[in-house]
Amino acid sequence: MKLTNARLTTCFISVLISISFSQQTIAEPIEYFSSQRNIDNHYPFSNAVRVGDLLFLSGEIGTQPNSSKLIEGGIKNETKQTMENIKASLAKHNLTMNDLVKCTVMLADIKDWPAFNQVYKDYFPKHFPARSAFATNGLALNARVEVECIGAFSSQ
Repeated sequence: MKLTNARLTTCFISVLISISFSQQTIAEPIEYFSSQRNIDNHYPFSNAVRVGDLLFLSGEIGTQPNSSKLIEGGIKNETKQTMENIKASLAKHNLTMNDLVKCTVMLADIKDWPAFNQVYKDYFPKHFPARSAFATNGLALNARVEVECIGAFSSQ
């Protein structure tokens, strides 16, 4: 294939644009957010990490607010509390459920999938984020469900 001056110029410009975008991405500051509870208990993770316009939330389970006690009542109650915990975490960063772009769902038993979905869908009145799900052989505190999410500030 013979490269013309126009093709060489186009290739050169494409490379420059790619380098420019990659440098912008690398230059974005990374912010780590940990709750006082995480700090006090020396938990080895941040509750959230912001990179540019993205907020990465650690997995949430159905614990009661400001507690390590799992809510009682089965998968539906745990799912509701998990989603409320996600809402609260997003609110700390001035985001809502509508700003979520990706969720990953971990279920202790894949048979809980339909019951989980019954509750989950009510938290997304505008649109559903992209989602992955899988079954595990154990979650923290013997939870039935854990959900981690990615939010986007630019969707506001």
